[in-house]
Amino acid sequence: MTAAQADLQIDRPMVADGAALWRIARDSEALDLNSSYSYLLWCRDFAATSAVARDERGEPVGFVTGYVRPDRPGTLLVWQVAVDSAHRGRGLAAALLDGLALRTAAERGLTAVETTITPGNTASERLFTSFAERHGARVEREVLFDAGQFPDGPHDPEVLYRIGPLSLTPSA
Repeated sequence: MTAAQADLQIDRPMVADGAALWRIARDSEALDLNSSYSYLLWCRDFAATSAVARDERGEPVGFVTGYVRPDRPGTLLVWQVAVDSAHRGRGLAAALLDGLALRTAAERGLTAVETTITPGNTASERLFTSFAERHGARVEREVLFDAGQFPDGPHDPEVLYRIGPLSLTPSA
């Protein structure tokens, strides 16, 4: 953890955090914004596979949401990662992702991480390729959903990043 992260606490989200996560996602201007209801449900039903960063007042300033794939119990699918604009550029997204991966590995035997990234999202590409490097894993990429599969208008394809096998240790 860097000095800029020292005043932050990373833990599991609570239902009370759902509205803040929705606002952080909305304000990111990069994520597909889900309904506010979905963030409330996510904080309730997937708290064990998600993480939130809190400032000194306990307010959420960043999050990563994920779930363990039912057909691949050693794989964590990372759904969204977002950091409040006032806290960007400090390595918080990487700290959230590392912390969640370590916790999930300890609790569920995590061996791989998956996520989808739209072409041109260089911040996410850097986040996940550097995650793979830190944990001695390779990255495989393939289009998971092409643009034509989205029924609600123009949407970039979603490229699946499969990262593994992971070498996760508490010092990571």
